[in-house]
Amino acid sequence: MKLELYQIDAFTEEIFHGNPACVVPLKNWLPDEILLKIASENAVAETAFFIDNGNTIHLRWFTPEIEMDLCGHATLATAHCLVSILNHQSNRMVFQTKSGELTVEVKDGFYYMDFPSRMPKESALPDIITQSLNIQPKEVFKSRDYVLVYESEEDIKKIKIERSVFDLINLDPGGVIVTAAGTDSDFVSRYFTPQSSILEDPVTGSAHCSLIPFWSSRLGKDKLFARQLSERGGQLYCENKNERVVVAGKARTYSVGHLWIE
Repeated sequence: MKLELYQIDAFTEEIFHGNPACVVPLKNWLPDEILLKIASENAVAETAFFIDNGNTIHLRWFTPEIEMDLCGHATLATAHCLVSILNHQSNRMVFQTKSGELTVEVKDGFYYMDFPSRMPKESALPDIITQSLNIQPKEVFKSRDYVLVYESEEDIKKIKIERSVFDLINLDPGGVIVTAAGTDSDFVSRYFTPQSSILEDPVTGSAHCSLIPFWSSRLGKDKLFARQLSERGGQLYCENKNERVVVAGKARTYSVGHLWIE
């Protein structure tokens, strides 16, 4: 079987920046074990598989290890693939996903993704995570992910993870966000996933489902500009809308090709 395969850099205007995702259109769902093998072979943080039924688009996301409940950058990549490569006729797309109905609107090169809000609550940090960090946070919160709040952007840049300790905990499907107020942005973050082939995710749209309501409340503003401080880096344009959040960014197509499975 021959399938189309697109690789797209999300949350960036430049190739080799942002977060790479693979996008694979399907006519019918393949067995989950095949989808997982494809994602593993692609070896990027997420592979998105979708079936376009016209009115709605069924969308699923797989890391090289597991199926995810929500992925921002692979949703952005899918929308970019549909609009810029596959000639999707509408600038508004409706995706049916494990996280419910998600909409993406395209305007002036930006993809505006409507996602659920996940306000984190105060929490205690597991000892394994504490022991894996070279700098300890000021505050700890949790939703799907642990949200560790630090004093400054400089702290976020300096954080190192002792992976041999970090990988002793399993947070599927969550991870660990480290965040602080930004110097030339409203807030900055990084995102780490234990027991994952990719320890640090370059740009994590789904993490902003928690970061947006958190920083909106703390800074007293609904529209925010965020940076993710991974090596590749990324920019996210955010809006808090109470029960929902909007996460927006741009994307660039890196490659167009095919894959073959038996």
